[in-house]
Amino acid sequence: MLGVARRKLGFGLLSATRVLPAGSVLAKKFSTAAKEITVRDALNSALDEEMSADPKVFLMGEEVGEYQGAYKISKGLLEKYGPDRVLDTPITEAGFTGIGVGAAYYGLRPVVEFMTFNFSMQAIDHIINSAAKSNYMSAGQISVPIVFRGPNGAAAGVGAQHSQCYAAWYAHVPGLKVLSPYSSEDARGLLKAAIRDPDPVVFLENELLYGESFPVSAEVLDSSFCLPIGKAKIEREGKHVTITAFSKMVGYALQAAEVLSKEGISAEVINLRSIRPLDRATINASVRKTNRLVTVEEGFPQHGVGAEICMSVTEESFEYLDAPVERIAGADVPMPYAANLERMAVPQVDDIVRAAKRACYRSVPMAVAA
Repeated sequence: MLGVARRKLGFGLLSATRVLPAGSVLAKKFSTAAKEITVRDALNSALDEEMSADPKVFLMGEEVGEYQGAYKISKGLLEKYGPDRVLDTPITEAGFTGIGVGAAYYGLRPVVEFMTFNFSMQAIDHIINSAAKSNYMSAGQISVPIVFRGPNGAAAGVGAQHSQCYAAWYAHVPGLKVLSPYSSEDARGLLKAAIRDPDPVVFLENELLYGESFPVSAEVLDSSFCLPIGKAKIEREGKHVTITAFSKMVGYALQAAEVLSKEGISAEVINLRSIRPLDRATINASVRKTNRLVTVEEGFPQHGVGAEICMSVTEESFEYLDAPVERIAGADVPMPYAANLERMAVPQVDDIVRAAKRACYRSVPMAVAA
């Protein structure tokens, strides 16, 4: 497979192609009118544009070609770029992930799709021991520009083995960058940044967000658009409590903030976007303003993303806190299959609202409520 890619792309192209670094956008004037696109289309267009701009970029994974992707993220790419750059693989994550890492060693830029990140467990040795550590172990002589992407976290009714969030797992590893988009803007800008980055990037999408539509500006739709890795976005400004979240939980946090606003609580919602590196500066600046913090994530609570955020705030902004930090996470159990139990195992909007009220000392004592 690598030999085919080398023959088709040619080593002359490898040295001649200019790849823009993440965040390098030339000054342009854009229309302020916004249109709506789905997260699915945002990811598809980002892949298309990066493959068009750089012949070293190729996509590989199960059903990414003929079937156009299990979630249609790669729709139209096989027809446009051919089977040498959109490669259908056998059901062997360890095998095709290893091939992808080897291709990255040679200077290509593979995008490896996992049908779900739960299946990345089959390939975790290549992701961590081969991709993440090679730059350090080679004293900077070997770069591994590879993207591992696919749906992560809970979907609906797919049970314990297909519902796990891997944000904290991969964020634990030096040498990896871990991104988790929420909106269409996030999906486009962060995937482009990931593909252009010289290091391995774990790109955690969410199945339930693929069909969601978000407004995007003309700037976001421009082919040069790219978001910086390691920078969070303040989705909603507030002054009473900070709520951090990523992926699908950003939407829940925004809904909770709307509920809280009707009760006189102004919540600031931070979309983390990047799990590693983590934008500690934005988080701490917000906490120093609001003096309260609620962290939200789908994953298991122990050793989670929220725990890392709590520690960062304790180390850098402890004296600014007016209340204990509240941590909202998934239940500390394998994901149940039954729909009613599944809902109880994943954070809900009401959980975030209650946590924010506790932080603001506005919760109703249980004895009174009874």
